[in-house]
Amino acid sequence: MELLFVTLGGAILGLAAHFALPRREFRGVVLVPAVGAGVAAVVWVALTWLGMPWDGGWIWVISLVASAAAAAGTGHLLARRRQEDDARTFAHLARFGLARG
Repeated sequence: MELLFVTLGGAILGLAAHFALPRREFRGVVLVPAVGAGVAAVVWVALTWLGMPWDGGWIWVISLVASAAAAAGTGHLLARRRQEDDARTFAHLARFGLARG
């Protein structure tokens, strides 16, 4: 049951990161929360396998901080790469007179 809660927490932190970071128009609304949820679940399971108690506070802190960091990093890097790629594609198409905008 705790795995479900920490995964939901990671998704909520990812959703918050999506709306807090700039250039959100360059990434989908589901991707960053999905990364947050996935990282929270994987870190939680890894920490339980390493022997951390599931009812301890540190497992929650580590899982949710790792989830927030991964979601924010993914959102930032993905948006920047997508913006650069869109600009490069537009310049390429503009050379041939195919771009509108």
